Amino acid sequence: MLVDLTQYLWILWLSLVVLFVVIELLTLEFTFLMIAAGTLIGGLGANLLGWPWWVQIGLAAVLSALLIFTIRPLLLLTLHKGADNTPSNVAALYGQGARVMRDFVEGAGSVKLDNGELWTARIAPTAAPAALLEGNRVTVTKIDGAIAEVVPLVVPTEGPALEEGTSDD
Repeated sequence: MLVDLTQYLWILWLSLVVLFVVIELLTLEFTFLMIAAGTLIGGLGANLLGWPWWVQIGLAAVLSALLIFTIRPLLLLTLHKGADNTPSNVAALYGQGARVMRDFVEGAGSVKLDNGELWTARIAPTAAPAALLEGNRVTVTKIDGAIAEVVPLVVPTEGPALEEGTSDD
């Protein structure tokens, strides 16, 4: 006499729900939460209604896919709403201005960033060769380990400067 294992499918569905919830707690990206919900509603729900095993699997798969493609994007948007997109750490240094603190010799020198940090620096390979002397302004283009790659800051020249004591009027 063979035992009908389909009467114990509810245990399988419940175990899968618990497994997917645990995996979701480890990944935190709402994918396995949607699969767990589809498994709970589709698989276990259909099992409790007495539907055949192939309907249970199909319903669980369809509901899981539907939840992943409809509810998950909304949850992710809500989760990331108002996130601070301000660059930090090394990413905040790109494009930052700096002042040369020690003359560059053979392409290497020292700069003080506008945030007050002192960095060893070298002229970026993409920059035109230039003599950077103490006091010149530069811009950070890349951070390579503990070395900032910089390019000389080009100051736009706009017509003749006004003399002191005169005005445009």
